Amino acid sequence: MQKVFSYQVADSIDLRLMKTVFKGELYYSDADELFYRTGDHRFVYIFKYGVVCFLNYTEEEIPAFLKTVSPCCNNFFDKTLSEEFLVETGAKEIKVGYNKIEVIKATVEILRIVMLNVSQSVALDYYYDQSVAMLNETNYHTSILEKKGSLDISGKRLKKYIGKTLLLKNRIAQNLYIFDSPPETWEDETLNKIDLEMKKTFDLQDRFRNIHEGLNIVRDNLDLFKDLLQYKHSTTLEWIVIILILIEVLHLLIINFFPGLQK
Repeated sequence: MQKVFSYQVADSIDLRLMKTVFKGELYYSDADELFYRTGDHRFVYIFKYGVVCFLNYTEEEIPAFLKTVSPCCNNFFDKTLSEEFLVETGAKEIKVGYNKIEVIKATVEILRIVMLNVSQSVALDYYYDQSVAMLNETNYHTSILEKKGSLDISGKRLKKYIGKTLLLKNRIAQNLYIFDSPPETWEDETLNKIDLEMKKTFDLQDRFRNIHEGLNIVRDNLDLFKDLLQYKHSTTLEWIVIILILIEVLHLLIINFFPGLQK
């Protein structure tokens, strides 16, 4: 029985820097991933979206490696989201369960596909937590609007909030290829089956859609808030203009009808 541990350790990981920090046997790499063989049946998979995945490491060994990764991280977390998964070999056929996959033989490519899907599941948990936090904050301001008829958020704070929402949406779109199978699966039926079954088991596509739907609700609410603040600002400017015009009219009246007051 082989164990997979996957951890969301940061917002992102600088893979170029990681290559200089860790000099392990690099089995596969691209702009988004580093896949290291670190011993017999031992692997580490590092993703630019802040996830580190281990195969056949003990829970005592993992913190030491994460310390090696931490200098390469943007916003390294004190508390990490994690997921555990098992790989059992010697099965008569491939079977994917809730927390275990049974395979006939565990090739490196099969193990990599398993680790990839477990890592994307952890990343979705992280993004889901962020989207829920944003939705809760939006709902709070919406409830204030309902009770008081006005917003309690400033224009600058709202702009920062909109930027945070857009940044999260962009990060999800750029980093998670939930709807695309890795190129290796296109010409290998076994890898393709494992990839599809694991996506189905982890509900990756449904969870991905739920996050996007939640962020779309947040965005729609923020657009409404922005329109309300612009209307409020516009109304304030209109009143300022009206008051200035009234002052000018009063000044002209005083000059024309009460010239003695000018002395």
